[in-house]
Amino acid sequence: MSDLDNKKQQIFNYVRTMLGDGMIDVELDPNHYEVALEKALGKYRQRAENAVEESYAILQLQEDTNDYILPNEVIEVRQIFRRSIGSRSGGGDGGTVFEPFNLAYTNTYLLASSNMGGVATYNMFAQYQELVGRMFGSFIEFKWNTAQKKLTILQRPRSGEEVLLYCYNYRPDSELLKDYLAKKWLKDYTLAKCKFMLGEARSKFNTVAGPQGGTSLNGDALKQEAQAEMDRLEAEVKSQTAGGSGYYFTIG
Repeated sequence: MSDLDNKKQQIFNYVRTMLGDGMIDVELDPNHYEVALEKALGKYRQRAENAVEESYAILQLQEDTNDYILPNEVIEVRQIFRRSIGSRSGGGDGGTVFEPFNLAYTNTYLLASSNMGGVATYNMFAQYQELVGRMFGSFIEFKWNTAQKKLTILQRPRSGEEVLLYCYNYRPDSELLKDYLAKKWLKDYTLAKCKFMLGEARSKFNTVAGPQGGTSLNGDALKQEAQAEMDRLEAEVKSQTAGGSGYYFTIG
């Protein structure tokens, strides 16, 4: 059994115990627990800032290829960084490879305060290169399709070039189930969802016939309790109780 399966099984055992399994018969199948956890993960990814992370990825651009399919974990591509300055890559075809840190330490003229220039000259030179890049196509313009995970480069690559992508991506399920803040929230939301499904099933029949007039079922009470618990947990996401860095998604 994989580590992810072990983490899931721990949550399922927690839910069964909290529902009284072993003392009474809990009318839930394994598929119900899977659906409840999937619902909890989906709600957490939709609302919690803690469910996403910043990342960087290397992409090798191919000559005359504009469309690239990225992994499903990638939510958004924010920016594309190049190592070259100019409208093309640094291969003798119009661009130059520019490494600012190496240039700063090797160029003693720009850093020597006793000579004309110094760090101020280096700063102005870097700003000049940025301005020229914006005017003459040094920066790569792109379009990101969230549904298809397709990155479209809006200029035709003239040659192969390695670029750096600044992305937002989902944290894996296995990582969320290890997070001490997210794990507690996911366990409680899975329990509330299972309780709601159990109440939905029991509310189909108000009483069960018996020799002494039958037994009343607590379906409606379970549904009300589960809904109140889910509302409380969703409010916790806004207050960063379930993890985050002070910002959350604004919906509406």
